[in-house]
Amino acid sequence: MVRPRDRDVSGWPRDLATIARDVGSLLTMEAVLMTASVLVAVVFREWYVALAFALAGGITAFVGLGARRAFTSAPDPRMKHGMIVAAAGWLLVAVFGSLPFLFSARFVPADVAVGYVPAGADYARSSLAYFSNPLHAFFESMSGWTGSGLTMAVHEPSLPRTIQWWRSLIQWVGGVGVIVLTVSILARPGSGSYALYRSETREEKIHPSIVSTVRTVWKIFFGYTVVSILVLFAAILASDYGSQLPLWRAGWQALNHAMTGLSTGGFSVTDNSIATYDSPLIESVLLPVMALGAIAFPVHYTVLADRDVRALVSDLQTRWLLLLFLLGAIVLIVQNVVSIPATEGAFDASEWFGIGSVLGPLVAGAARDSTFQWISALSCTGFQSAPIGRWTAGGKVLVSSAMVLGGAAGSTVGGIKIIRGYVIGRGIAWQFHRVFLPSSAVVGTRLNGRRLNREEMEQEFSEAAIVTLLWLLVLVGSSLVLVNLAGPEFSYADALFEVASAQGNVGLSTGITGPTMHPVAEAMFLLNMWIGRLEIIPILVFARSVLYGLDP
Repeated sequence: MVRPRDRDVSGWPRDLATIARDVGSLLTMEAVLMTASVLVAVVFREWYVALAFALAGGITAFVGLGARRAFTSAPDPRMKHGMIVAAAGWLLVAVFGSLPFLFSARFVPADVAVGYVPAGADYARSSLAYFSNPLHAFFESMSGWTGSGLTMAVHEPSLPRTIQWWRSLIQWVGGVGVIVLTVSILARPGSGSYALYRSETREEKIHPSIVSTVRTVWKIFFGYTVVSILVLFAAILASDYGSQLPLWRAGWQALNHAMTGLSTGGFSVTDNSIATYDSPLIESVLLPVMALGAIAFPVHYTVLADRDVRALVSDLQTRWLLLLFLLGAIVLIVQNVVSIPATEGAFDASEWFGIGSVLGPLVAGAARDSTFQWISALSCTGFQSAPIGRWTAGGKVLVSSAMVLGGAAGSTVGGIKIIRGYVIGRGIAWQFHRVFLPSSAVVGTRLNGRRLNREEMEQEFSEAAIVTLLWLLVLVGSSLVLVNLAGPEFSYADALFEVASAQGNVGLSTGITGPTMHPVAEAMFLLNMWIGRLEIIPILVFARSVLYGLDP
């Protein structure tokens, strides 16, 4: 029973009032983004879609502003509130974010939707129709906001421009974090902002003030986005594919791919992701864009503010990220080159290294595809330049391992994060080493510039191990479910790959994900993407609060 002193002035329990107010703030921010997107629909004269976004924005604003105003006097959130706000907020942001997809699919007449299909396309139906299914619309929204990149849109170019924009925008905002955006604009003084900031699995600070930190993060992110757009635009125009495009369309593709590349989201506006371009130049330009998104923001700030590029190698996570980019790409290249006869089925082993043989271009192609896909996977971006579904199980498992690990904590990536992998490795070695020491020995270790005593090291190790164990248990359990739902044409390596992509918020696919996938698998992926974005613990706190309530 909730005592009167534990109730807000509105009569609601204080805990619920705090959560409702801050979730309302997130929805209010989302409503602003929806309403602003109406301008895109007006520019492209997509009137039915404009109506859909206006209605979705109005509904979201009604709920969000209503909650903010009703509980405006609620106390600041503490850590338990912050975790529940993160879990409930990201879930509801995805739910309301699905409304533009759903309404657009329902409002746009069939004859108008046909007009969205590009001239000369070998298909006649717009992928917008798939979003008339509420589950598909919810999936697309959750995939966008969490930066996962798996999609129900079979042919992205056949979507209205406003829907293409919305997919890119929610990945761009979601990459840094909708809570981070909300804190930067609607921040309140005190500890409440820090509780919300940490709830989104972030702890790093650039400035002592959390509000200053998040605003600096957004300035860096926006600046990188502008540069990425310009560089990618030039690369597209210089490619054979882009030279045939009107300037505005090349700019449109550069805008969207820069937004989803830097945010390591991976949504595309072309039919076969980056494979559409078949351009080494564009792939080369995207490699640093994807890598930038996988580096922690404090490192970016140090490099930009102090003009000290040594921070890229002095920071533990960045150093390991760059090393893993190199070593992983080499291993994957070897794996895929060795498997060329298995996948192509037409070559003798004696020809593998024959100069001028037909296998030479295949080896070069395998090296190019392996490098791009490895960096796309480890950075959790999900841009695809190769038919991964046709790779051998060895190649798929290697890429799956990259998606499970992910990039640096404090960046836009998903996965377990490099720092946790490093802590677990160091922790195992440390535990083994202390076996040979007397119990009275005073021991310590250094971790990313910090000196840790025995108790601190044990705490770091146990926290990393618990999150990683839970993450892997969900991964294995989900892959066992998926392999029984995906169909006989898909192996366990395919199922493991697909779940790692969803839970790692990556977006690479072997072909399982799509509007024809089993509804149970699609619903499971919603959970995987949600868990992957918030790293499990806030989800468990949210589930406990739903089942047992919060202590007063």
